[in-house]
Amino acid sequence: MAAVGNVHAQKIELGAGIGAFNYRGDISPTFRFRFFRPGGSLFFRYNPTQALSLRAEAALGLTGADDQHSKDPFQQARNMSFKSRILEASAVAEYNFLNFQDRRFAVNWSPYVFGGMGLAKFNVTPQTASYKTSTLVMPYGVGIKYQIRKPWNIGLEYGTRKTFTDYLDNLGGQPVNTDKLQQGDPSLKDNYYYVRLSVSYTFYKIVCP
Repeated sequence: MAAVGNVHAQKIELGAGIGAFNYRGDISPTFRFRFFRPGGSLFFRYNPTQALSLRAEAALGLTGADDQHSKDPFQQARNMSFKSRILEASAVAEYNFLNFQDRRFAVNWSPYVFGGMGLAKFNVTPQTASYKTSTLVMPYGVGIKYQIRKPWNIGLEYGTRKTFTDYLDNLGGQPVNTDKLQQGDPSLKDNYYYVRLSVSYTFYKIVCP
């Protein structure tokens, strides 16, 4: 007599997120809530183990900032501002601190950390000089995921994007402009952040050994 068992494999998820982008650079040297702008994303998540998840994501969002909101006299005199649209593609690995237990009455949730690599394309307005408008990015951050009811999951995530450009705000560190008020700080690269709420759908399959 053969023994037959049902094992649910939760390998693949498709999801979408909605949230906000923020920016830190020459016009906003510190994190400012007033500069949050809307953003959203679509992602594919593969779960090879309970502890490890691999995720590919495409995100689109807005960023912007304005010197007039600063208390710094130099920034007030400079009176620069910018708006930008960012399109990002990234691949990250997530480490889940709590293993999901695939049992009927299990509470499936876990905090996690993530990190990876990506590419961002930005479209800054106004663009007053010629420079490259794409950059490698290093996404990293923290989140929490919760299975509300099979096959649906929700999540909350906060991530930083370290960039390799100083022109996200149109104020680069190199003297492309002879006006000192239109030059940025070469020691301060521009970064941006993405905070989002997400919903994902898990595709289950039943393996019968």
